[in-house]
Amino acid sequence: MATAPELAAAPEIAIRPMTEHDVPAVVAIERASYQFPWSEGIFRDCLRVGYVCRVVTVGDEVIGYGVMSTGAGEAHILNLCVSSAYRCQGIGRRLLDYLLDRGAAMGMTEAFLEVRPSNTAAIRLYQSMGFEQVGLRRGYYQATVGREDAAVLKLSLRGRRSRES
Repeated sequence: MATAPELAAAPEIAIRPMTEHDVPAVVAIERASYQFPWSEGIFRDCLRVGYVCRVVTVGDEVIGYGVMSTGAGEAHILNLCVSSAYRCQGIGRRLLDYLLDRGAAMGMTEAFLEVRPSNTAAIRLYQSMGFEQVGLRRGYYQATVGREDAAVLKLSLRGRRSRES
């Protein structure tokens, strides 16, 4: 069984724009991570319409990705995922921070996201970065039995440094 590299020995990561060439690797991580994953078509559509789509790489290997839409002063984190072998090393935090900086650079003043209440690790990350729950979407997510609600979280981007790349 593969284990995550030790934090002290973790390889250098890079965050760069997602390309069509990256979609198969992104979909593989998505399918390994979620019971109800996004399809390849959804990722391709996100690229096509110009959403902020980024991948995290170690060398040539895609190990994570993030997708964010922007408009009307709001950034919406649509998907954020790190390969299981690289979790708990701060990579998700770095990617989310990057996306939030991009949103601020684009003039967005608030960021929103939805998260399953059962995804406690993600909720801890979001809360540690200042997100606060502002709502609940009933039956938002597909579930094995029925539907699962989504917690709606919000973060102000006012005064946040902006990243231009």
